[in-house]
Amino acid sequence: MAAADTAVRVCGTEGCPNPARLQCPKCLQLGIPGSFFCSQDCFKGSWGSHKKLHKVATLKPAESSAQKPYNPWPGYRFTGRIRPFPLSPKREVPDHIARPDYATHAEGVPSSELAVKGSTQIRVLSDEEIEGMRVAGRLGREVLDAAAAAIAVGVTTDELDRVVHEACVDRECYPSPLNYYTFPKSCCTSVNEVICHGIPDLRPLEDGDIVNVDVTVFHHGFHGDLNETFFVGKVNDSSKKLVRITHECLSKGIDAVKPGVRYREVGNIIQKHAQANGYSVVKTYCGHGINQLFHTSPSVPHYAKNKAVGVMKPGHTFTIEPMISEGTWRDDTWPDNWTAVTTDGKRSAQFEHTLLVTETGCDVLTARRDSDGQPHFMDS
Repeated sequence: MAAADTAVRVCGTEGCPNPARLQCPKCLQLGIPGSFFCSQDCFKGSWGSHKKLHKVATLKPAESSAQKPYNPWPGYRFTGRIRPFPLSPKREVPDHIARPDYATHAEGVPSSELAVKGSTQIRVLSDEEIEGMRVAGRLGREVLDAAAAAIAVGVTTDELDRVVHEACVDRECYPSPLNYYTFPKSCCTSVNEVICHGIPDLRPLEDGDIVNVDVTVFHHGFHGDLNETFFVGKVNDSSKKLVRITHECLSKGIDAVKPGVRYREVGNIIQKHAQANGYSVVKTYCGHGINQLFHTSPSVPHYAKNKAVGVMKPGHTFTIEPMISEGTWRDDTWPDNWTAVTTDGKRSAQFEHTLLVTETGCDVLTARRDSDGQPHFMDS
């Protein structure tokens, strides 16, 4: 899951100036826009007046709602063809499974990440910690492979989320995206012009789509993060080329990883290959350090001439996850404050691995264990 600043709205309680990331779940279900609050206390304090919005929405004739397409943000101008669909209820994780600090926070705030925010110090992991990362990476790969097996025309991205969620629970893992800054699902599913952080919903996948599934698991205190872009049915040649070149960009970035290399160099390598093939590199989102924290130092931009700080050393763990677009590199964010899309509506693809710097190069902790490690799109 890519690192980026999270958009903040102002609390909906009258007179409260605090930033808000908590959204009314009933409003989400009914497609009512807005309804953000800074805390559970503010939400409960406004409940007497706020619940009237629910009554108004449910009084609309069923025939009328059936005729109109689902659109929770009537004033928003979509950049491409993908539209939001309703969300299923939040999935629960059994109490016995260990979880990160943000999992139980009302606003999903990762206090442990905020404690080191702004620091450019990159942790060197101990042998014991490295083993924890290896296990998390292997389990994350198993979960993504389970999602890959479920992808087909007509399958909803919500169904992919169910598969991911249950695969995590089966492996005693907490799905890291769930409740991270109140993200409502257990993985990210990004279709066509969606760059990253797409929220799984009830939209069925269509023939010719490309879909990225981004999985992160939290197991015994460590996160393992990876993603792949998949073909749905029969995909056109231009989309096939985009996906292939995006994977090559990741591979070339990984090939450069070894002690002594500056983190900023990864972006130079990736952009050179993307531009040589007529594509652009998204700049808003980047790779990141990962260990006991979901997102931490270093930042690993994928574009050239960046100002990333740090030099690779044995024991560093981080992700590379380039987002490569057919058209512009610029992005927009849907009013859900998560779904990032290309501003020109053209397609974007992404691949990601969690890496460990070794004495001589790197280990790909989330590598596929079969098919010579190749991504799933190459199976077809």
